Amino acid sequence: MSAADSSLDPQALHELYVHHHGWLYGWLRRRLGSSADAADLAQETFARLLAARTPPASLREPRAYLNTVARGLLVNWFQRQALERAYLEALAALPEACAPAPEQRLQILQTLQEIDALLDGLPGPVREAFLLAQLDGLRYADIARRLGVAEVTVKRYMKQAFLACLNLMD
Repeated sequence: MSAADSSLDPQALHELYVHHHGWLYGWLRRRLGSSADAADLAQETFARLLAARTPPASLREPRAYLNTVARGLLVNWFQRQALERAYLEALAALPEACAPAPEQRLQILQTLQEIDALLDGLPGPVREAFLLAQLDGLRYADIARRLGVAEVTVKRYMKQAFLACLNLMD
């Protein structure tokens, strides 16, 4: 057993869970209006604590820590929900004959969520240049003028964005 493993005392983890899970679950349920979603996010919050290998004894303010982790998960959850709603609205506008099969819908939705996460991970100017090129069809010179940067900078931004897309494909 390594030093890192010994710092994750199972009893301390259990006590942290017992003392704070109910509070966290209630906090999430009030924000989400759904018991099932609140339970999922509460569990994910504690899973993140385990994945970060954060010793419970090192937390001076456990609720503040759990709250911070849960807030990040909530933001991601709301973004995924908005993305899913937009996708489903776009599907509803399609003629039934053109609508993808349920398996394809799930795969497309998962891909959209991965792309959304990728875009969120890009620096702001890189993301903006990429979206202007891909969604608005702007040329690099037009993007450079809009962003107030040199065209060579836009090319660097696009390279960075395309490399991130390629890494997502791997």
